Amino acid sequence: MDAVIPKGMARIAEGPYFEELAVGQVFDGAPALTLTSGHAATHQSIVGDRLALPLDEELSRAVTGRAPLAHPALVWDVAIGQSTLATHHVKANLFYRGLVLRRSPLIGDTLWSSTEVVALRRNTVRPGRRPTGLAALRITTTDQFDRPVLDFWRCAMLPLRDTEAGAEHVDDLDSVGEAPDVAALAAVAQGWRLDRFARRVAGPRCADLAEGMVIEVGGGDVVSGAPELARLTLNVAMVHHDRHAAGGRRLVYGGHTIGVALAQAARALPSVVTVAGWHGCDHLGPVHEGDTLYSTVVVERLHPLGGHGGLAQLRSLVRAVGADGPDREVLDWRYAVVLA
Repeated sequence: MDAVIPKGMARIAEGPYFEELAVGQVFDGAPALTLTSGHAATHQSIVGDRLALPLDEELSRAVTGRAPLAHPALVWDVAIGQSTLATHHVKANLFYRGLVLRRSPLIGDTLWSSTEVVALRRNTVRPGRRPTGLAALRITTTDQFDRPVLDFWRCAMLPLRDTEAGAEHVDDLDSVGEAPDVAALAAVAQGWRLDRFARRVAGPRCADLAEGMVIEVGGGDVVSGAPELARLTLNVAMVHHDRHAAGGRRLVYGGHTIGVALAQAARALPSVVTVAGWHGCDHLGPVHEGDTLYSTVVVERLHPLGGHGGLAQLRSLVRAVGADGPDREVLDWRYAVVLA
């Protein structure tokens, strides 16, 4: 027997279009997520986490006094996924800015995120293309004790439902976000025994690197498990799940590309203890499942930490190679890591 839906009872469950957003609007209805060892293992199998502390509970306890430590990429992937209530219809994510890890969560901690619309700008209409606008969002993430975990900005491109709407939105997006300072970045490792990490994990050490050094990471990594990562991290953006919504071919979630880039950087620099934050991240082009990613890592700045280790500001430039077509630049990620 066919189900009958009464008139007036049907409702489409979807997120807002660009013109339905307003500066100051807050989205905080995404489920909180308790990080488990299952999340950690699945995340590692998809992006190839190689940081020593999340992989080694005994080392984590010796260095930080706490274990098991959650991988920072798992933490920010969950926060970004929770923010996608506001970006269900996203066509592309243009940038991330000013991400700072205020603390390093453990497996077993619960993450909750609130997303605020901070700026809106309608894009110039292009012939033959559906009108779009840019929404700058501020995401703040806390744990089960309401302690701050993350604070950052992202910019999403969204379509308009009404092609004539949204002309009043002309905000300056260049001013969105704040660059983290060295003190805020170094605070994530405050009290950690980096000397213990250095005794157990190979270099290079901060003194072995030089500003301007360029490292070509040997070998690429294929992109696989893309919709699985989106589901794992509560990411509901349709373009990562539905090829029709993506124009015929699903897009890989940007955090997937970032996670692979971090795994490649850690392969080249095993002395990376953790990621302290991001100065910025620009997605230069789309990534699809089956692409192979290659990284070049540039050492931009070095800041010795008192006692042992240092803070390195790195830049990962990532290119994708598909089954056909030329290589293409897909990611320009500037971030800060703690080195032992």
